[in-house]
Amino acid sequence: MIAMARERRLAEIFVEVADSLVEDFDVIDLLHRLSTRCVELLDVSAAGILLADSLGELQIIAASDEHTRLLELFALQHDQGPCVECYSTGTARTNIDLRHDEATNAWPRFAVRARETGYAATHALPLRLRNRVVGALNLFQTTPHRLGDDDIALAQALADVATIAILQQRTLEQSHVENSQLETALTSRILIEQVKGVLAERWNTSVDDAFTAFRAYARARHLRLTDLATRIIAGDFDTRLIPGPGPGPGPGPGPGVPPGHGGPTPPEVANN
Repeated sequence: MIAMARERRLAEIFVEVADSLVEDFDVIDLLHRLSTRCVELLDVSAAGILLADSLGELQIIAASDEHTRLLELFALQHDQGPCVECYSTGTARTNIDLRHDEATNAWPRFAVRARETGYAATHALPLRLRNRVVGALNLFQTTPHRLGDDDIALAQALADVATIAILQQRTLEQSHVENSQLETALTSRILIEQVKGVLAERWNTSVDDAFTAFRAYARARHLRLTDLATRIIAGDFDTRLIPGPGPGPGPGPGPGVPPGHGGPTPPEVANN
């Protein structure tokens, strides 16, 4: 019964991804969903997705939680870790025990930081289409048990879906179009990180909970995450319209909104 439920959920997720691959789809939201789906489907605790920009430099683009995002950022800052190596070689690295000498010797700073974060094992799979590698998917476990071949194959399938999503309706020869898509995603990520911090501080909650509330509001109203983030940062959206993620002082007006300014009315927002 458990296996059948998992297979049914897997089919639902691939249908969900296929339905997302429409013109001008939201890459950031799709990759975030894929990272959380990895945690849901696989026996892992967290997942992160890295993409290369037009200069070939890796950037963190999505993560299942804030701790993982910060760990991936640390890996990029120190240019070490299995995900960095996976991108440069195009080869998967799986079932890496972060407590053993192999990991400590290969990536000393990353291994220590990962253990401090609470992770005991990791896996890195390339985002690859034919011979072109555009990034990597990193999976983390809090216990060092091995992932089986079926789980690894499923993880690679999800990484392939992410790659197709990024490069859909584009060819490898159209590198300038592809780079534009990647740059847009990376720029969008910066805006969304700013909004996560603003909302977390305003609501006196965690960054993860703030982002969950932000995403839920945008998806329920068919708003692109980047567009909503831009409005919040610009101060022309009243964040009191977004239900907060639990008890707390409640959201205040958006940044730059003077006291007493209520922002757009809910019908206005719903029509955007």
